[in-house]
Amino acid sequence: MASVIEKAEPAMPPVSSDGGSLNREISDEKKRGDSINKSLDVAIEHEFAITDEDYAQAKAVADQMSLAEVKALMENVIKMHDRDPNFPMTIIEKIRQFLGNDAIFQHPEQHEELVYEMKLEAALITNNSPYAEVRSVVSNRDDPEMPCGTIRAWVIGLCFAAVLGFINQFFSVRQPAIQLMANVAQLLSFPLGKAWERFMPHATVFGLPLNPGHFSKKEHMLVTIMANVGYQAPYTANIIWVQKLPGYYNQAWAGNFGYQILLALGTNFIGYGMAGIARRFLVYPSYCVWPASLVTIALNQSFHTEGNSAVKGWFNKVYTMSRYKYFLLAFGGMFLYYWFPYYIFQALSIFSWMTWIAPDNVSLAAITGWNNGLGLNPVSTFDWNTLTAYDGTDPLMVPFFSTCNKVVGSLLAVPVVAAIWYSNAWNTGYLPINSNRVYDNTGARYNVSAITDSHGMLDVEKYRAYSPAYMAAGNLVIYIAFFAIYTASLTYIALNHWFEVKMGFKNLFNSFRRTKNQQGGEAGGEYTDVHNRLMRRYPEVPEWWYAVCLVVAIAFGVAGVAAYPTETTPGVVFYGLALCLIFIIPVGIIKSMTGIEVTLNVLAEFTGGAFVPGNATSLNFFKSFGYVTCAHAVWFANDLKLAHYIKIPPRQTFWAQMCATLVSTFVCTAILNFQMSLPDVCTPHAPFRFTCPGINTFFTASVLWGTIGPHRVFGAGGTYTATLVGWPLGVVIALAMYGLQRLFPRSSFLRQMHPVALLYGAMFLAPYNVGYLLPCLPIAYFSWVYTKKRHLAFWSKYNFVTSAAFSVGVALTGLVCFFSLQYTGVELKWWGNEVIYQGCEETACTLYQVPEGGHFGPGVGQFF
Repeated sequence: MASVIEKAEPAMPPVSSDGGSLNREISDEKKRGDSINKSLDVAIEHEFAITDEDYAQAKAVADQMSLAEVKALMENVIKMHDRDPNFPMTIIEKIRQFLGNDAIFQHPEQHEELVYEMKLEAALITNNSPYAEVRSVVSNRDDPEMPCGTIRAWVIGLCFAAVLGFINQFFSVRQPAIQLMANVAQLLSFPLGKAWERFMPHATVFGLPLNPGHFSKKEHMLVTIMANVGYQAPYTANIIWVQKLPGYYNQAWAGNFGYQILLALGTNFIGYGMAGIARRFLVYPSYCVWPASLVTIALNQSFHTEGNSAVKGWFNKVYTMSRYKYFLLAFGGMFLYYWFPYYIFQALSIFSWMTWIAPDNVSLAAITGWNNGLGLNPVSTFDWNTLTAYDGTDPLMVPFFSTCNKVVGSLLAVPVVAAIWYSNAWNTGYLPINSNRVYDNTGARYNVSAITDSHGMLDVEKYRAYSPAYMAAGNLVIYIAFFAIYTASLTYIALNHWFEVKMGFKNLFNSFRRTKNQQGGEAGGEYTDVHNRLMRRYPEVPEWWYAVCLVVAIAFGVAGVAAYPTETTPGVVFYGLALCLIFIIPVGIIKSMTGIEVTLNVLAEFTGGAFVPGNATSLNFFKSFGYVTCAHAVWFANDLKLAHYIKIPPRQTFWAQMCATLVSTFVCTAILNFQMSLPDVCTPHAPFRFTCPGINTFFTASVLWGTIGPHRVFGAGGTYTATLVGWPLGVVIALAMYGLQRLFPRSSFLRQMHPVALLYGAMFLAPYNVGYLLPCLPIAYFSWVYTKKRHLAFWSKYNFVTSAAFSVGVALTGLVCFFSLQYTGVELKWWGNEVIYQGCEETACTLYQVPEGGHFGPGVGQFF
């Protein structure tokens, strides 16, 4: 099969005017026009979800394929895509029918229609992508001469990495925070690139052209990748905040710049090494779609697409508007509209209309309320930003099955939370039903200073004289879901994608061999799509480059922990690596196929707190390295997929990521020191509203998990031991779904059920709720099912551009509104902005009231 793939050329052969002829193995006497009529062609286009252009290319390639080639390819397709929820079930059934009938290969002339369909599918797989969403925005052609890593791209990209890092770090401690994403840089870099193209002289610098001419899509994407790795502030800034400030641990030595930069560089670069090693599992395989990357590519394509094909769409009309013009209209419309839910009429954002009827009704607010309830409201928001508030993915971006599973999971969690609250289990009736805060036995926010000594360590006598830590019902269900999602992820991958994992290891092993290896080929080249073949033109990044990056990052991390009085073992760095090695492939595969990211923060807190009981500072390091290593590896793998789709040379991508991250890290660390010098920062009287809500949460979590420790909260005799049922529950759910899918292999409904996505939906609580998710379902259905099925070409051209335009419109509206109005304190007071904060929506109501001067739960000295 490898030899067959090698022979296939990326460029499409011309399509013959008569549609070609069937392979002579099928019939030397008949022509396709005689046996497969035009109606069949239309039916196949619909069933295979391909546009006219894709179909014409596939037909031309299919004519050149033999029956033996098709059979070998389809055997690999079944192995790889049989459990793939993105792959159409109807096509899987066709392939099974094709492979399971020996008569087809003995007498192919009697099965012309099925053989023809299989050749078309084989042509799509070898010369394009088997997924319509990828074909809609990713080209199956490449121009190796197109400028990419130019001086222009590097200057613009590094500037945006620095500017976005500066802004996001500066406003990270504000309430509410302001964050500029890479899509803003992607939008603004285009006019800058075109200006450079027009006004810069055609000179050379260090032998390189200062103005290489036309600002290309590869340059534009390289700029976007630099911005994408540079806009995120180092996670270790959280550690510095809680160590340095007097209101937390008051460790003045944490202000040392060397200490800060070592930790930041260690955590930022350690993910690169892991992403590079894992790229053969997460980047090269075609089943790793990475839905979020398609929106980025769609925006890129809208600026650089030269052709403008007409497509048939709604109302039986032909639409000729270019993607660029459509983007501008959609972006402008969202920019104007978003002023209403964001500032003018905020009730459009928090449309909790049922609680407006009776604001003080406790049960109504608990079940349907937005601010403090479960949000069970069929019409809960008209705010596009709200739909992406939890994880940054909108219903136009991720596949419908992913959105549907999340909604179902969240709806299943609602009665569980309600049952816990109304039954007053674990005394949750004395607390709000849905909150992520931690409380004491009087219902007040937990005072961590009441249980710690001057070094931030647990004082057992103070703790026993104060109170256990209590959590709301919604927060407890989140922890159960978190525990379950970790075991479900490992079980799901082992049951459904073990073949792909084995292929990744085989490919990784081959990359170390002296003989020429298949770059990016699945199963060492046994099954390779066109994008991998096109990327063979460019030198691959040697494995030792990533290995050196990993070793240097480890050295930075170890030096930062060991050379300063952190009271932490340098082994915490290797703990993060070990955790990442276990989860990077399962988490990465799930993210690349569903758009859902399983974060390891709770697992890192749970295991880290068990390693260092009573030491909150040490727990912070366990949490940071345990969470960031895998999270960064997944994010960087997504950027590698962007470069893979656009055909950016891998070595240029590598150095662009490295340099942009280095610049951003130094900028963010410098801004961090400036912020900490501001008077009253992280206090209620802080300037610019720099009250540090995220830092407060980080500090509280560090004390609860590090000082009190998970053994007192979840261990034997702990307050919430029963929530550990989540660990085996994840395995049970994954096994049950796998068993049902095996029992009913032809059920398309069961094939779309995803255990990890379901559990992820159950985590949409505290402080979020199902109101954030419910509006996503009709939008996702309308886009991914209704429109895609009826107007595929229209959907392919405009769907992801719409997502990109809305996201950029929201981001720029928020930025302009903040600096023009909110920053100067201009408020708009009227009913539409005040109704959302009435009764139980303003102050969370509880089912039971704590008696004056009393408490709930065990008294002083009666708890563990």
